[in-house]
Amino acid sequence: MSEELNNLAERVAGHAQNYIDGLTRLAGGEGGDAILPLLLVEVAQVSLAGTQLGAMEDVILRGNVEPALSDDPDIDPLRTALAARLGPVDDYAEVFDPYKDTGVTPYRLSDDLSAVAADLIHGLRHYWAGRPLEALWWWQYSYFNTWGNHAGAALRALHALVAHTRLDVVEESTVV
Repeated sequence: MSEELNNLAERVAGHAQNYIDGLTRLAGGEGGDAILPLLLVEVAQVSLAGTQLGAMEDVILRGNVEPALSDDPDIDPLRTALAARLGPVDDYAEVFDPYKDTGVTPYRLSDDLSAVAADLIHGLRHYWAGRPLEALWWWQYSYFNTWGNHAGAALRALHALVAHTRLDVVEESTVV
């Protein structure tokens, strides 16, 4: 594997771990009332790694086969904690694919954020096992297949929520 791919795998692993750590802290109550803008930052930062994977040539594994891993960890407790923290803003509407499936689909931020984490964790497990090429392959494949869409949808929803909290203010009346 080239030095360039090794460096990319290291960078993506760092972004992935930062996202998972940040998401875990926020789900656990850190950030207080600033959870929405902090989630926006987490998703935007990990999306940078995804766009780098999307812009590069396809990673192809020898034999085109992913090495077996044991079962991935259960992230449902993370999803549940996020849903509890997000409360009434967890549910939102999204267009899944603006070119093929233009119907509005119900989404949940907690599901999106957790789906991204699950795919990143799977790739990290390859990376930690000393298989950076397999990690890159998984992250790239799953970016196009699942987590890129979930991150993009979450990014749009979080941006809208943060924008509404900043821009939808009640006009104050002034006495002249």
